[in-house]
Amino acid sequence: MNTQIEGGHGARHDRFVQEYEHDSYKTPGKLKEPTVCKSCGALFHKGRWTWKTKPAGAHEIVCPACRRIQDNYPKGFVTLKGSYIEQHRDQVMGVIHNTETQEKKEHPLARIMTIVEQPDGLVVSTTDTHLPRRIGEALKHSHHGELEVRYDKDEEFVRVMWTG
Repeated sequence: MNTQIEGGHGARHDRFVQEYEHDSYKTPGKLKEPTVCKSCGALFHKGRWTWKTKPAGAHEIVCPACRRIQDNYPKGFVTLKGSYIEQHRDQVMGVIHNTETQEKKEHPLARIMTIVEQPDGLVVSTTDTHLPRRIGEALKHSHHGELEVRYDKDEEFVRVMWTG
């Protein structure tokens, strides 16, 4: 199928135009370096957030993770269901918190926001899309069960379901 448009040129089908994605939690433009989060103390240095010591004269802002926590606007959920959770609550909670600790060492913006008790399990909300998947994989690895990971169409939000 060769579609002709005005001027005699065929329509081009080989271009992918990426639509503008708006995320009010991403910092617009480049941050001045060094910049420190006045809430948690994370440092933006050499293009990434770290836990290094705040240098003198650093600019101060509230980092994206702290803003998400303040606004209660998660980027991912882990839903845990099944009778296994009640029977092994301490071990399951240990896996959740240990996974967050490991992830947060390298990625300061990956944090647990809340852990909410539900009648049929727990719901963990997070500040990023990678931590829920890692928590789910850690639970599956250590306690088996069923794991389901669903990203929204733009991969800007993740829902992880672990059933034990």
